[in-house]
Amino acid sequence: MKVLFIGGTGLISQAVSRLTAEKGHELYLFNRGKRDDFVPAGAKVINGDIRDPHAAAAALEGQNFDVVVDWIAFTPEHVRTDIELFRGRTKQYIFISSASAYQKPPRHYIITEEATPLENQYWQYSRDKIACEKLLQSERDRSGFPVTIVRPSFTYGDTMIPAALNSWPHPWSIIARMRKGQPVIVHGDGSSLWTMTHNTDFAKGFVGLLGREEAIGEAYHITSDEVLTWNRIYEAIGEAAGVKPKLVHISSAFLISHDPDLEGGLLGDKAVTSVFDNSKIKSLVPEFEAAVTFGAGIKRTVSWFEAHPERCTEDEAWNAQVDAIIAAHSAGFKK
Repeated sequence: MKVLFIGGTGLISQAVSRLTAEKGHELYLFNRGKRDDFVPAGAKVINGDIRDPHAAAAALEGQNFDVVVDWIAFTPEHVRTDIELFRGRTKQYIFISSASAYQKPPRHYIITEEATPLENQYWQYSRDKIACEKLLQSERDRSGFPVTIVRPSFTYGDTMIPAALNSWPHPWSIIARMRKGQPVIVHGDGSSLWTMTHNTDFAKGFVGLLGREEAIGEAYHITSDEVLTWNRIYEAIGEAAGVKPKLVHISSAFLISHDPDLEGGLLGDKAVTSVFDNSKIKSLVPEFEAAVTFGAGIKRTVSWFEAHPERCTEDEAWNAQVDAIIAAHSAGFKK
């Protein structure tokens, strides 16, 4: 198959790109060429910026694809650009939505594609993804646009240390704190349930959807079946770092009062128990199995960082914020 990935070198997509190329598909990556170290062997790069519709149209002129995947569409405006670019030029368009689009909090802790509504009052990011899904389904009803929707949850890989509270630009920060014996924050009491999915496992389910006519008009989440408490997640991160972490439990409301930007990621996502029923993706892609446990995956991640010391940087502003929140929280208790 001739496959186009818009993006294709990000945290999740780099593993999918690698597996797509390994499967022998003719893979093209359309991006600005800023992360060439994550382009897999055999893939062809088309340099361009999807945010410049006229330039993107020129760069892709005359090209048709069996499958188009946009890894970096976040708003209805982005999706409208894709519809105009690829209407009549692809047999399948895959939109990367988000599992955070599911109702928060859900009526039932087990989430399914059909039974769990799309509704998130806490996070604009998720509401934008919902709006994108509605636009694409409307276009499918109107013109037959061949959309498939995929909803990842918290997916990680070698280049990101996943935690509910960490520095995004400097993910090594949480490991550095743990190794220095400094406390790290866990939202709530750490007992809510969550799922961590390794990007290589996600890739197996995703690549199985490429070119599948049965997937047109359908939505799928692709996650691990391993269910963990947040306490266990942080303990596993500590084990991978070779230490027992000092955990400080602080309510989401208190955290948000100190940093309102945390509301979406906490109340709109990670503070809410989320367990996913993967029956739908497994029925179409029987070979999909999430084989990488979080304990094994996070050890691999820490080892990758240690092999790339230039990536073991700390976020001093984030560290200062963590210390300030912990100090404020401690001051509220009787001595």
